[in-house]
Amino acid sequence: MGERKGVNKYYPPDFNPEKHGSLNRYHHSHPLRERARKLSQGILIIRFEMPYNIWCDGCKNHIGMGVRYNAEKKKVGNYYTTPIYRFRMKCHLCVNYIEMQTDPANCDYVIVSGAQRKEERWDMADNEQVLTTEHEKKQKLETDAMFRLEHGEADRSTLKKALPTLSHIQEAQSAWKDDFALNSMLRKRFREKKKALQEEEERDQALQAKASLAIPLVPETEDDRRLAALLKFHTLDCAWGLVGMGGERWGVLAVSGPWQTRAEDGSGPPSTPFSPSPQHTRTSRNSSGQRSSAAPGSPLPQDLAAAAAVAAAKLAVS
Repeated sequence: MGERKGVNKYYPPDFNPEKHGSLNRYHHSHPLRERARKLSQGILIIRFEMPYNIWCDGCKNHIGMGVRYNAEKKKVGNYYTTPIYRFRMKCHLCVNYIEMQTDPANCDYVIVSGAQRKEERWDMADNEQVLTTEHEKKQKLETDAMFRLEHGEADRSTLKKALPTLSHIQEAQSAWKDDFALNSMLRKRFREKKKALQEEEERDQALQAKASLAIPLVPETEDDRRLAALLKFHTLDCAWGLVGMGGERWGVLAVSGPWQTRAEDGSGPPSTPFSPSPQHTRTSRNSSGQRSSAAPGSPLPQDLAAAAAVAAAKLAVS
């Protein structure tokens, strides 16, 4: 860029280096062009980037950190030998002007007018962090012996209060000092977990292939294992408690223990658990609506056999 600006410039015939010195003086212009139009007032137009989030007082809109403006930069004072600059810019959403200036003492920017700051600052004093010594206090420590003695006593008192906490932190850090042992332990845990995941994936794939499932399986839980241990499957010959067919009620299958039956109308708690015996009969309704019965050892009627098959299928799916 410097080479491009240094060449290809037109020098008119009446240009005299001894008289004009440069092309800018010859054309009566400033090198910064429009940025220096208020330079006589001590104002330079710069590109200013918003240092933090603010709210505009004019339109009440939020202006995010990093938004850039054409701002008027002006020196308004000094902090010791560091100059303090003020920046004045117009909000891009309304006609309100925002003024900010530097704060060299705290290494920050301060809003003078036109906006409100979104409070996101970290307070070192509230978070029990070490504060930097101010310049005035440094000078007083160098010149005032009594103040230096009092300051030293205050520092020793602060150290005495913080010593138990510091000792606890050092003790906790010493347990994690061996990086090699920590790395080995983490890698061992990772290998064990990876192996367990691979075994679980193989079991799931085998189960999916056996049951012809095309859906992903969820991980097992302790409740799933407990319910699976309580579940018992019975043959159709033992399903004597099934009654009815089609839209009628069919008997309730027991999950744990022997078979249980309910009242014929479907209401009421299960009766006392019992096992099937020759005295108990299976009942069903034929096509004419009349009840038919069969002994436990005899073949099931056609309608009751169909209901039993449906119940067995539901039990197997559940």
